[in-house]
Amino acid sequence: MEKLVAFINAFLSYGALFCFIVVLCIIAAFIGIRLRKNKNAKEVG
Repeated sequence: MEKLVAFINAFLSYGALFCFIVVLCIIAAFIGIRLRKNKNAKEVG
């Protein structure tokens, strides 16, 4: 039973890390899109 608990603990730990990395990537993508739109707007105007 202890091995199962350890496995679930490790699985959830890596799952939380994966979710954190995905959220960081999404935030970075939105920041990049926003910066690109601002740069394009400055070039036109």
